[in-house]
Amino acid sequence: MHTSIGEPRSRAPRMTRLRAIQPIWLRITHWLNALAAFVMMFSGWRIYDASPVFAGFAIPTSITLGGWLGGALQWHFAAMWLLFFNGLVYLSLNLATGRWRTKFFPLSAHAVMHDLCAALKGHLSHADRSRYNAVQKLAYLVAIADLVVLVLSGLVIWKSVQFPLLRELLGGYDRARVVHFCAMALLAAFVLVHVTMVALVPRSLLTMLRGR
Repeated sequence: MHTSIGEPRSRAPRMTRLRAIQPIWLRITHWLNALAAFVMMFSGWRIYDASPVFAGFAIPTSITLGGWLGGALQWHFAAMWLLFFNGLVYLSLNLATGRWRTKFFPLSAHAVMHDLCAALKGHLSHADRSRYNAVQKLAYLVAIADLVVLVLSGLVIWKSVQFPLLRELLGGYDRARVVHFCAMALLAAFVLVHVTMVALVPRSLLTMLRGR
């Protein structure tokens, strides 16, 4: 009798610890965005090498995707459409569910500096995976804005004549190429830091895979 009564009680704390943190729609859109970003980045480097923005600077072909310019363009455009439509779903569901407001705000410069100093000292807690610290909030918001800039500048490079207003807002075709490259470099830096933090806190990867 004691065993049958005690079993549900022993499982209760475990069920509490395994509460859902990341909904399935977030995990799907996150990994699709990651796939699109990686493909665009590696194929974009091959496209860049065909006509470098900065003289004397080229990306090693060993870390590019596509094999040649035509192949890289095909990969790049395929990933662009995936990023565009999947990004719309991601942003729409974040707004519709209220997750955008609860996960990324409030955010202040003081909170960012406080959590950044704590992180550099190794004192920043990662016990509660359901909440982002201020540095994470800022990094994710910057990454989202950077992806928007990548898409807009990419449209100017791809269809410059069809988007004259957007082209002028970015300072012309040549300036749009510089903006696109710098946005890509910022994305690469974000990915590098993000992967490093995941390696330091592997539970975050499990959360994004299992949702709990």
